[in-house]
Amino acid sequence: MASSLETIDLPHLPSLPVHVAVYQNVQNAAFLKSQLLAGQPEYEYAFIDASMVLSRAHVIAAVFRALNDYAHNRLKSHNVHSEIVFSLNPTNNIAESFRRFGISDSTQDLLVIKVSTSSEITHDTVAAHLSSAVEGTSVSFDDQTLFEFSDINKIKKSYKLGALPSPTKATDQVASKENVETKQRLENALLGAIALRGS
Repeated sequence: MASSLETIDLPHLPSLPVHVAVYQNVQNAAFLKSQLLAGQPEYEYAFIDASMVLSRAHVIAAVFRALNDYAHNRLKSHNVHSEIVFSLNPTNNIAESFRRFGISDSTQDLLVIKVSTSSEITHDTVAAHLSSAVEGTSVSFDDQTLFEFSDINKIKKSYKLGALPSPTKATDQVASKENVETKQRLENALLGAIALRGS
């Protein structure tokens, strides 16, 4: 099955392209997690449970922070991919960040990120490996898809944002202005938490 892998270049780090794919109805999350934990080099990705992500901006903020730390030799975890998962966490607890945001055996909707830390890692090699490694349906990396997957209550609990109102998942395509603003407020709070976490 063709992957809808997207490659993103962050303006200040053009030498480190970032490849992002999203899958739904993943059947082999336990296998992927076991390969990651075993330190298999070909499974060195940021595997993120998509239910813990609100939007593209939420993901990009964590990637930006991790790449910045990677570029300045400030990683707190094993590699740039584990650092992306860690960067989503509002606290400095690395183990907690994997429990909250990382892949679990029961993950169904999965966000996968790979950074081109070497010239061998290209859009094509990542797309080819993921299409054979992940048993799930490839979907696009966009706000609408991510919002459908997101577990708002779990996200708010992890970031201690219980006081903020929750955006609702409108059944029709037309989201109300109020709901858009509610989602924007939540997203801004998440971005702030990532940016301001103790370094």
